[in-house]
Amino acid sequence: MADDGQGRLSTEGGRGGGAAAAGGQMLLSLGLLALALLAAYRLYLRWGTRSGTGGAARRGEAAALPRMKRRDFSLEQLREFDGARNPRILLAVNGKVFDVTEGSNFYGPEGPYGIFAGRDASRGLATFCLDKDKLRDEYDDLSDLSAVQMESVREWEMQFKEKYDYVGRLLKPGEEPSEYTDEEDTKDHTKQE
Repeated sequence: MADDGQGRLSTEGGRGGGAAAAGGQMLLSLGLLALALLAAYRLYLRWGTRSGTGGAARRGEAAALPRMKRRDFSLEQLREFDGARNPRILLAVNGKVFDVTEGSNFYGPEGPYGIFAGRDASRGLATFCLDKDKLRDEYDDLSDLSAVQMESVREWEMQFKEKYDYVGRLLKPGEEPSEYTDEEDTKDHTKQE
């Protein structure tokens, strides 16, 4: 490099350095474009194909399921309804169990909230946490949540009541399930508690 007499540095090869820099920028741009296309393709594979035939088949299978009779669930019983082992998808919020099968795009095994399927979703919804390690596998009394978080749980419960069928209670350890009559079951499916 040498001073060109005007206080600027120039390479001995004249404009050859500028061409090399332009080539490097073009290579960088092509690399970034390839990376963006790869990311878009991976997103398409993960989310775009769900609404295809597999998603339609799952929705059709869910629509064919009969309405679930009202009953109470232990955590172990609730886990069976995760959308993978059983086509029906249930989740609990604030001690109440909801049939969210019609929302399988969200709560199914590959949905963005699939972590809540077959589980008590209260803590995850209250804390806005989708980390499976943060959810508890044993009964969670939610006693360590703040007042604001508990209010959030109650708001989620109301949203689920409005959108999905209420099918029963989540049992505490040692608690016995209630026996429901057909009349209570019919009443609860038309108007939830």
